[in-house]
This record gives sequence, structure tokens and C-alpha cells, in this order.
Amino acid sequence: MPFTTFFFDLDETLYPASSGLWQAIRERINLYLGERMGFTQAEIDVRREGYFREYGTTLRGLQANFPVDTEDYLAFVHAVPLERYIHPDPATRAMLTGLPGRKFIFTNADRAHAERVLKVVGLERLFDGILDVHVIAPYCKPMPGSFELALKAAGRPDPASCVLIDDQARITRAAREQGLFAVLMGKDGPSPDADAVIARLTDLPAALQLA
Repeated sequence: MPFTTFFFDLDETLYPASSGLWQAIRERINLYLGERMGFTQAEIDVRREGYFREYGTTLRGLQANFPVDTEDYLAFVHAVPLERYIHPDPATRAMLTGLPGRKFIFTNADRAHAERVLKVVGLERLFDGILDVHVIAPYCKPMPGSFELALKAAGRPDPASCVLIDDQARITRAAREQGLFAVLMGKDGPSPDADAVIARLTDLPAALQLA
């Protein structure tokens, strides 16, 4: 079956993990946990990592345990000068432009952050939609419910015709379990958690035997 629908993760997939942007966001998450939630320095790492493992994201963990202003959290942790870390990538834009099929951003972040990132890396207006933390609520990747809602929002394509590209093995593993073709980004392959592994996003067409 030919691939018709592509779901791209955002952070550390559409730009290199080496950029340092996610580390800057993580620092903002730590700051939120300290300033907004009142956790001690000793508690911050334990809670952030614990929530990440149990709930999928720090936000979902906080929501499960405390009254949290979701919009305040998202605005706070993404208040990072993106231009300091990421830059336009003409090669990636050319690859995406030539990729046959519908393309979606599928992210645990929110639309506002996704739109900012796409603009800075020069990939705006290339995607058919942004499936963000609100679209897949109350779930997040890698929860099975997040994939069900993403497929619904994309028009219910056959999972066998869909490709998911993500930098986290736990998410590509979950995608495979839902019947999607899973591509692990930024790693050396092969991997038992993905159908294909690519070092750079521009390697995607070759990995899918489209070029």
C-alpha cells in the first residue's frame, strides 16, 4: 500500500537535536516547576522525569495531580528565543515539498509553538494541519488514544498508509503498535522500535524507497 499521510513530530525532528533548543525548553520547564508550582530544586528533576515516564509529558503529569493553567504552562515553557537555536533549512524544505501525500505536524506541544518553529526554520505553509496537545487531549504521545485522535483529525486514513517520524523510540514503538510505519529520527539504526531509522530528515525519501 502506498503511503498517503505523513505525521511529523516537531521538536528535535524538524530541527537537529544538537541545536540546544529542547535543553532551553527543559530549563523553562524546570523554572515553571519551581516558580509556579513551588517545588524545591531537589524535587524538580524527580517530578519532571517521573511525569514524563508515567504520563508522557510533564504537562499531563501536572494536570493529573494539580489544578494547572494549561495555557500559562505552554506559554511559559515555550518562551524561548528560537532564532538563537534554529535556522532555515532549504534542503529539508525541498524534501518536504517533493514528498507525495498529506503532511501533518503531530506534537505534544501546542499550535503556537509549532507555528513559531515552522516559521523560523522556513517550513511554514508546507503542512496540511497541526495536531497539537489540544487536538489529542486528554492524551499525548505515546498514548494509544493520541494516535486514534490524530488519525481522526487527519480524516481517518488507513494506518497502514501512514508514516510517523519521531525522535523518541517510545513513540515510534507506539506508532508501530497502532499499525503506522514508524521512522526513528536522528539515531543510528537499525532499531527494534522502528521500521526505519534516519540520521537526517532529508534521508526520509530513501528510507521509504521514494527516491
